[in-house]
Amino acid sequence: MLILSSNSPRRQELLAGLDIPYKVFVIDGIDESFPSSLPAELVAEYIAVKKATPYKDDIKGTDNIVLTADTVVVCDNDILGKPHDEADAIRMLHFLSGKTHQVYTGVCLTSENKQKHFTVKTDVTFRELTNEEIEYYVSKYQPFDKAGAYGIQEWIGYVGIKGIKGSYYNVMGLPVRRIYEELKNFTPQDK
Repeated sequence: MLILSSNSPRRQELLAGLDIPYKVFVIDGIDESFPSSLPAELVAEYIAVKKATPYKDDIKGTDNIVLTADTVVVCDNDILGKPHDEADAIRMLHFLSGKTHQVYTGVCLTSENKQKHFTVKTDVTFRELTNEEIEYYVSKYQPFDKAGAYGIQEWIGYVGIKGIKGSYYNVMGLPVRRIYEELKNFTPQDK
């Protein structure tokens, strides 16, 4: 059984699109901190691996595979997590406006005897956004649960993104093609 450790409706929808049976099981309160010296492109994978650790006891004696993931937005070497409030979301979108940034999603597949983890990167380019566009988006869509304060599948993605290089689904929070390939080659019993 594949277990998705995420309450994100986007991740659940994306994983369901692979037609692989799974269930959602989330352990709350997992520490998502990371060393400040860690390069920005490794942070998401580091956190995904860290999220997997508490599941080790739950999958003992089973063939279950736990999928944990984390997504970070990086612009000019600054990591943009989820905004704390409306002002923080507006600040982030102003920072991303007119620039190309990177979205890194780290994924970890964990079984009782095996673990595989990886990072997928996508470059996203925003056009210059107006104050009115940013304020409208934040007010209407309240992107407080999204790294970088935006959802590519929402209004801001429709009107603001000039281009992407890499996986669109990675920007949504789950690089499903890569996950599919990794799951095809993942045998839980292997050490």
